[in-house]
Amino acid sequence: MNTIDLTPLYRSTIGFDRFSSLLDNALRTDQGHTGYPPYNIEVTGEDEYLISLAVAGFELNELEIQVERDVLTIKGRKAVETKGRRYLHQGIANRSFERKFNLADHVKVTGASLNNGLLNVHLAREIPESMKPRTIAINSTGPRVVDQAA
Repeated sequence: MNTIDLTPLYRSTIGFDRFSSLLDNALRTDQGHTGYPPYNIEVTGEDEYLISLAVAGFELNELEIQVERDVLTIKGRKAVETKGRRYLHQGIANRSFERKFNLADHVKVTGASLNNGLLNVHLAREIPESMKPRTIAINSTGPRVVDQAA
C-alpha cells in the first residue's frame, strides 16, 4: 500500500486534519473497485458539477440517492428476475450496486434525474455568506468589520 507523507502540508495549513484520512480512505476503497456502473464526473459551471451513471435497465424505484456526512451514496437494487430466460450472451450487467463519492465542504446535491438510461446527479458548491471573503478595517477605536461585496 502506498504511503503519502502530508507533514509539509500541515506546516502551512490549519483545519485540514481530515484530509489525511480522506486520502487514505480513497486509496483503500479504490483497490477493490469494480468499475460498475460506469460513470462520468463533469464540471458544468464555476461551482457546478454533474455525476452521470449508466444505469440501463434500472427503474426509478430501484435507485436510491443519499447524502450523509459529506458522502454521496448511490445505490441500485435490482430485483431478482424469476422469469425463465435463457441467454446465448448476457452483456448487460443487471446487478445491484453501491457507489460512494466524497463531497467537499459546502457541495450540495441540487437535483437528480433519470433519462435514457443515465442517472444524472446535479451538485453545486454553495458557500455561506459568513465564509466569503471580507475586509477588516484597521482603526484605533475598536474592532470594525467592513463587508466587501465583490
